[in-house]
This record gives sequence, C-alpha cells and structure tokens, in this order.
Amino acid sequence: MPRTLPLAALLLSTACAPMAVQNPPANVSAPETNTAAEDARLTAFLDAAYDAQLALSPEAMTYQGMKTDYDKLDDYTDAASQRSFALAERQLADMRAKFDPAKLGTSARLSYRLFEQAFTVRQRNFPFRDYGFPVSTNGSPAGDIPVFLINNHRVDNADDARAYIARIVETERVMREVADQMRRQAAAGIVPPQMVFAPARADAKKVLVGAPFTSGEPAPLYADFVEKVGALEIPQSEKDRLLTDARAALTGPFKRGFDTLFAALDEIEPKATSNDGAWRLPNGAAYYDARLAAITTTDLTADQIHRIGLEQVAAIRAEMEAVKVRIGFTGSLEQFFAAVKADPAYKYPDTAAAREAYLTDARAVIAKMMAAAPRWFHTVPKAPLEVRAVEEWRQDTAAVAFYNRPAPDGSRPGIYYVNLADMTQVQKPQVAGIAVHEGAPGHHFQIARAMELPGLPKFRKFGGYGAYVEGWGLYSERLGQEMGAYPTPIDEFGMLSLQIWRAIRLVVDTGIHSKRWSRDKAIAYFRANSSVSDRDTVKEVDRYINNPGQATAYMIGRLKIGELRAKAERELGNRFDIRNFHEVVLGNGALPLDVLEEEVDRYIAASRG
Repeated sequence: MPRTLPLAALLLSTACAPMAVQNPPANVSAPETNTAAEDARLTAFLDAAYDAQLALSPEAMTYQGMKTDYDKLDDYTDAASQRSFALAERQLADMRAKFDPAKLGTSARLSYRLFEQAFTVRQRNFPFRDYGFPVSTNGSPAGDIPVFLINNHRVDNADDARAYIARIVETERVMREVADQMRRQAAAGIVPPQMVFAPARADAKKVLVGAPFTSGEPAPLYADFVEKVGALEIPQSEKDRLLTDARAALTGPFKRGFDTLFAALDEIEPKATSNDGAWRLPNGAAYYDARLAAITTTDLTADQIHRIGLEQVAAIRAEMEAVKVRIGFTGSLEQFFAAVKADPAYKYPDTAAAREAYLTDARAVIAKMMAAAPRWFHTVPKAPLEVRAVEEWRQDTAAVAFYNRPAPDGSRPGIYYVNLADMTQVQKPQVAGIAVHEGAPGHHFQIARAMELPGLPKFRKFGGYGAYVEGWGLYSERLGQEMGAYPTPIDEFGMLSLQIWRAIRLVVDTGIHSKRWSRDKAIAYFRANSSVSDRDTVKEVDRYINNPGQATAYMIGRLKIGELRAKAERELGNRFDIRNFHEVVLGNGALPLDVLEEEVDRYIAASRG
C-alpha cells in the first residue's frame, strides 16, 4: 500500500466504496427538469471539497499541472493524514446538512452517494493507515521523488528552477518523516518483509550514482535539472548559479535525507523475521478484510475470492490447452510454459536495440487498437498516449508494467511504462496483451477518458475504484482479441497467459494473507500455472505481500464487466450495440461494481424501448 497523501487518501476512499449503501438508488429521482440548479450547486460544493483536499498536497497539485506550492513536497506525517481525515469528516457533514438527495437529478444524486460511500470506506480503513509500508519492493520515496520531479515538475522559467531546487532540499525532511514513520510502525509490530530491504536499498543507492555525487555521467535527477535549465532563455550566468545551487542541494540536504533513510533501513531490517502476509500483523485479519472490501467494492470473503481464483485458473487452463493444440505443441501445458520461457523464438535479446524493439512493437499494437477503436467506442480520449521504458535506476522496485495518467491541462501525456530490466525475462507473446491492458483500449481509454468527461465533479473525474479500473484493463485484454490485437495463436496464448496471471492473483493473494501461505508456496503455485518469467513471478508475489488485497481487483472486476456484457447481449439481442455498452461502462467515470450493474440495467431497460 502506498503512503497516504492528503489527495491520495481522498482518491483511495473514492476507489474503495463498499456495496452497501443507505441512500436511494440512483434511478429514483425528482423530475430532471427541476434539478439543474441544485445539481450545479452540489457539483460546485463537491469541487470545492476536492480542491480543499488537493490544497493539502503540493505533489498532487503538481500532478494536476498546477504550480501552487511548487517549491514544496508533501507532509508525510501522521498528523497530515489526520488533518485530511478530519477535513473529509467535516465536508461530509456539510454536504448532508446542505443537500437533500431526493431533490437531485440522477447524476448528481450518484455523486452524493459516491461521496458519502467514500468516507464510509475511508473511515473503516483509517485505523489501518500505518499498515502500509512506505518503503517496499513496490516503491519508496527514494525513487518516487526523483520520478515525480523528472516527469511532473516543469521548468518554464528561473522561478520554476528555484522551486525544483527547493524540492530537492525538501527531500531531507521527507526522508526524516518516512524514517520516523517506519520506526513508529516497527514499534507497533508493523515491519516490512525481509525481502524488501535489499532491493529498496539498492535502488535508492542508484539515485546517488553519477555527478554531483560521484564521478561519471550526471545522476538522473541532476541530468534532468541540467536539461531543463539548459532550455531556459535566461543569461548563462543565471543558469550557472542555478546549477551550482542544485549541486549543493543534492550533495547536501538531499544526500543527508538518503543517509537518514539508509540508517532507518539498517535499524529496522534485523526486526524483519519473515516474508509472511497480513495475518502476522496486529489485528491483521480485520485489516485484510477491510482491504478486500475496499479494493473489490464487494462483500466477498477471502475464502470466496480464493475459490473464484481456483475456478478461473482451471477454466483458463482449458482455454490454453485448446490454443496449445492450434499452435502445434504436443507436450503438456506445463512443458509449453517452460518452452515459452526458454525458446529464443519467444524472447528478445538482452540488448539496448531489443529494448527499443519492444517499445516499437508495443507502440504498433496501440496504433492498431487506436485505428480500430471507432468500431468499438463512440468516444476515445483526447489525451495522447506514450510508451516508455522504466528508468534503469528504479527497475528493481518498479512494477512489470503500469500506466501514469495524463495531466488535466494537457502538459503531460498518458504514459504506459514497461520494465525492461532483463530482456531474457520478457516474452514476445505477452507484448500485445500488456499494451492493450496498460494503453489502448485499457487504462488510457478509461482513466484519461474519465478526466475528460463533462459535468462530473472532480472527485469522480480523478478518482477510481480498484475493481473497476483494473477490471476494465483486464476486460480490455479480452476485448483486444475481438479488435484484432492477437493475429496468431501464440499471441492469443500470450493474452491467456496474462488472464491466468490475474486469476492466480486471487488464489495467491488470499493464500498469503488469509490462508498463511509462505512466500515459497505462493511462488511455486504461480510457476506451476503460468508461463510468466521467473523474475516477474518473484516480483509479483513480493508485490502481493507488500500490498494486501490490491491484486484481487483485476479478475473480480473483469468477471463483473464480462457478466454485465453477457447480460446485455442476451437481453437485447440484435438491439445490442457494443459501442453503447462501452459508453455506459465508461461514460460515468469509475464506479463501484454494484453501481456499475445498476447503470447497465438502466441501459438495458432503456434500450428495450
């Protein structure tokens, strides 16, 4: 679980609304013609509430393209989390006092309902706010801050450059606050797993390699600053002063901050006695239950999710067996898994040219999906989409692949990142499926599109629900087959290997955190049922250990979206239009799964005439 930013806390609560609600369902409303003024008043209230939470997070404001508090990083203390929670509590009370949902139109009443639910979930999870590990194999401030500055801090003038330097200086405070949090957690028995420390320390050390820390080429952060300052139209003497100040900030407070973090890791590591799941933590069962409810937006228990996972693994294995026959492989499925991992025909060389070839191949898949999109979608995002390799200095703690949302003002594109640390572990058959999931029509079509929806309050444009967001990504992998993303049987097998990967997650995540599986048992189950590379298998299992429940979002969401599509196709027959269905799924922004089902049911009823 990532650290709790003021804005991230709001978005997390939005992303975790439970199914049980007390408000009237969205399809019971006052006449729409009489609600416009009240709807607009609620939207203005919710946007002001969002902006008030946003103002607590300088980093979140920068992510959204703003330059307010541009010289500051976030407050990483528990006091900041408590301030944000107290503000959310007051905002909910204000909304309830000022608005009657019965007097709102359909969309506004849904906004009221989602805002209320968001706080309910945040309230349930707030006692566990210290359970997330701020330093893990899923990332740490040692990598997050450089990535944030490089990708998000624009330098349009000398003042922006000075703000960049100020944030370099601020890193010392952040590292001190993170170190204090880790020590407080450890004192309460919340210690990261053993496997966290070596890769987290190694990636942090890479940030300090190169000028001005050591000899050689500029370190990543300094190289970025040099490039941005070099592009300014200011006197060379001023550029020189800025570079001198940046070097001093990096070798002084920035380096001291990293030393503070290293000292905390060294102090806490001996207390890490296992790689066990959430059950080992104080009140760990309740913590995991809260996480599952939040992430899946359902009331499914760990046992139920585990069974669903086992069923899906069996079903997808059967699909893979059929595709294996079409490929012409005569051995067992396990033997084919091994062949896919080892056969040079399915690999890229471990070279710089091969890394660029991967990016080229992924971009070609996305271009093909973009060209096909009008036959499947009424609307595609306006924001551009780029494919990039994860920077070398954070490969050990970066995920296999992930998507970064665009800036609302258009200053930053949507970015599909892929981790190409070891090309011997990258499989060609999976290139298309991953590009579809992370790019088009996956996360980019949902996340970037939501930001562009007119009339929605900001918390719905920028928020998300794990099961919906990741469910859409996984549904998109299947949709890619219909859209022509997998022209050969081996490409189709690659997509299925990604599908079973997410089914395995249901089994392994619940196995680790509820059934007390060891890390080794989880890795062994993963390997027995997947062609995923050994390196990525270990990274995945470690990710699940560090982030309880998150991995269950994908398949739970995909199954619900697939179920709703099948229902619409069955009940509408020749009146079914895939573009209309996708508009219903995407046109309201992210939703809890029960609310999404209500929207699809409404669409079905309206389409019957």
